[in-house]
Amino acid sequence: MSFESPDLLPLARRARNALWSLFFLMGIVSMAWVPRIPEIKRSFELSDGFFGIVLICSGVGAALGAQVSGGLVHRFGSKNVTRLAQIFMPTGLMVVALATIPEMLMVGLLLLGFAYASIDVSVNSQAVVVEKLLSKRLMVSFHGAWSIGAFSITVFGGAISNLLTPRENLLLVAIIALAIYIPSTERLLGPESDEHLGVAGDEPRSIPVFGKAVIPIWFMALGALGALIGEGSAGDWGGILLEDHLGVSKGVSASAFASFALAMIISRFVGDHLFHRFGMYQVVTTLALASSIIWISTILVSWQISGSNRTFALILVNIGFFVAGFGIGPMFPAFMLAAGTTPGIPASVGIGRVAFLAIAGYFIGPTITGVISEATKLPLAMIYPAGMLALGALMARELHRRGLGDAKISS
Repeated sequence: MSFESPDLLPLARRARNALWSLFFLMGIVSMAWVPRIPEIKRSFELSDGFFGIVLICSGVGAALGAQVSGGLVHRFGSKNVTRLAQIFMPTGLMVVALATIPEMLMVGLLLLGFAYASIDVSVNSQAVVVEKLLSKRLMVSFHGAWSIGAFSITVFGGAISNLLTPRENLLLVAIIALAIYIPSTERLLGPESDEHLGVAGDEPRSIPVFGKAVIPIWFMALGALGALIGEGSAGDWGGILLEDHLGVSKGVSASAFASFALAMIISRFVGDHLFHRFGMYQVVTTLALASSIIWISTILVSWQISGSNRTFALILVNIGFFVAGFGIGPMFPAFMLAAGTTPGIPASVGIGRVAFLAIAGYFIGPTITGVISEATKLPLAMIYPAGMLALGALMARELHRRGLGDAKISS
């Protein structure tokens, strides 16, 4: 069925609205535990190093989910993969909420990571097709909906931290999310319309992992990896940084990631305009480099002055997290959209391969931050995620140098 067929336009509009809802829910469920991380960490009496090991379970799950979901989308369609993942994601959050021992927490994070990566690949694959059907750039706004969800749940979690326990908080979010996920998923394009059912010869296993044809995929994956390591570290360690190293109280410690998420919302909803005016990779490169420098500078200065002026330190570190969020915001959707429009590679395969490395980095990156923190101090360990943003900038520059991305994606 052709993309120009008017019969698909109403279905595409309905799928567009469903995608906004699904990305919003992904942000809520994946970030629901972020404002409660310091409490959860203390309840298990975990050191920074051991907590980093706990976090790696999310990375393992995400790597597995991203690895298998691209092929599943290619075989069964993005809607059917989303149907399955939408059940496992809230279930993983429930296991985290009910965990009484570190091993149970690790299982919950493994399941949450697997489901998150699976649903991320499937909805991004659907988003590429919806953009084509409607002849309109939408990918950045979809990820903006994710950021709204992440910001909302972070503010909510901080606000009710003295009213609900982490268990009550996370169970409530999981149950509500599951109830909304199901009807939203049913509004997506079916396998017969989403252009992801494969044909003989273009199965994921027939696309080489290495070689000239897939070099752009590796650049995109490394660029997205740099963005998501920064994002994951901001979420997992922001609250701990404020509470344990700046002496900020519970509830207020959620402000760092709230500032980060708010900036991501803003940058993602102005991203299309910036891309159109200045070029996608020019914007990504400039913002990534600038935010990398400003983010780590404000963290280190705030750490040094927190003993004498805690209020100013809190304001300064929030400015740094805000700038980091603004810089990171457009990066991941830009690389994912480029991966989904790479010549000669099916969209679900390209997105799945980029997601395999990038989403795993989203979870594994904070683990590395924790290991570095154990050997030094957390403010010093944040040099690592800030530095990874510079890697994302270099990868964007390389894609631009090769003439890839802008021509296919710009409005």
